[in-house]
Amino acid sequence: MAPVSAHVRGALLRRKFTSAGMVIVQPGKPGVQVINRGGKIICENVAFFPGVRLECLPGGCILIGNGTYLNHDVEIVAEREVRIGRDCKIAWDVIIMDTSQHGIGAEPPTVRPVVIGDNVWIGARAILLPGVTIGDGAVIGAGAVVTKDVPAHGIAVGNPARVIRTY
Repeated sequence: MAPVSAHVRGALLRRKFTSAGMVIVQPGKPGVQVINRGGKIICENVAFFPGVRLECLPGGCILIGNGTYLNHDVEIVAEREVRIGRDCKIAWDVIIMDTSQHGIGAEPPTVRPVVIGDNVWIGARAILLPGVTIGDGAVIGAGAVVTKDVPAHGIAVGNPARVIRTY
């Protein structure tokens, strides 16, 4: 069970969300940073560890499902939508972005939603790039750079990530 102070920190953080259930913020520095530039951030019952950073750009949406936790220094950036399902375990230093934030030359930035299913495990220092869908029960290995969809119950590893098997 989380200490009372984690619930108090969570109650204070919930005020920065459009809608939230019970939010638990584990102790430690740096604190959780929420930057909402005009989008929606909706969380069910979730837990955040120190250093988590959520950035929602104008018109963007971050959705985090019930029972999911974001470990130390996870960063999520949404220009359109990043949706994370229920009971996901996201390890430290993971980056999830639905935008490249800048184009190459005269090209506009790439902006495509990222969808993560339920019961997904994402290993430390993985990077999920714009437009990927991760199926229910999938496992993303530590350090993977996910550029393509991963099917339900797929195990993806490497740079670029590739599915090595399903279970």
